[in-house]
Amino acid sequence: KTQLTSLKDQLRDLPERFAAYRMGDLRLARRIVYDVKANWKLIILNFNECLHCPTLHPALNRLHHYLGADNVEPTPDYCGGAMGFRDRVETVSTDGRRRRAYLPGLDGAQRQQVAYYSIYPNLLLSLHPDYMMTHTLWPRAHNRTEVVCEWHFHPDEMARTDFQADDAIELWDATNKEDWWISEQSQAGIQSRVYEPGPYSERESLLWNFDEIVRREADNL
Repeated sequence: KTQLTSLKDQLRDLPERFAAYRMGDLRLARRIVYDVKANWKLIILNFNECLHCPTLHPALNRLHHYLGADNVEPTPDYCGGAMGFRDRVETVSTDGRRRRAYLPGLDGAQRQQVAYYSIYPNLLLSLHPDYMMTHTLWPRAHNRTEVVCEWHFHPDEMARTDFQADDAIELWDATNKEDWWISEQSQAGIQSRVYEPGPYSERESLLWNFDEIVRREADNL
């Protein structure tokens, strides 16, 4: 049977790894709730690879190279890594410009990348140089998931009279909807009686790792 662990144990080294972002200091600026007609695991699989980015996410692909991920060794509790920016890109926004100060405490490398992590079972964490975005997945049926997306910014920036967040939210809202569409298409496909799983590509190690976690947990039920 699956053994219960504390949240501290489950997070492993992540609090130390992300300490520079000072997430506890950030404040919520916007929340959007999505109703996605797909299983929650498909949404995590989609988040864990970017091979679809050039075709499905043209705006995002102008900011990141889709093969530019530097992933850490996956664990049973999380997986992910960092993606650097293309030349002259400063953050993930509608035009790649950064309209907010860097989050305090970030080093030079952290200012030039986004840390994308899936923290199991249901949190997708995206740490940008100037804000934090999270997706929390709540399964509502075998083929339906409520996704809560939130954007957090530093309070000093939010107190400014010229504070802007729409450039980041607009880009990610569009990208979210693209991801939900392809996840729903995948859901429809796997529900077909003629569906047969295909092989993983050499660039889908994180997907294989997650599927193995699900398989092991299912075997323990």
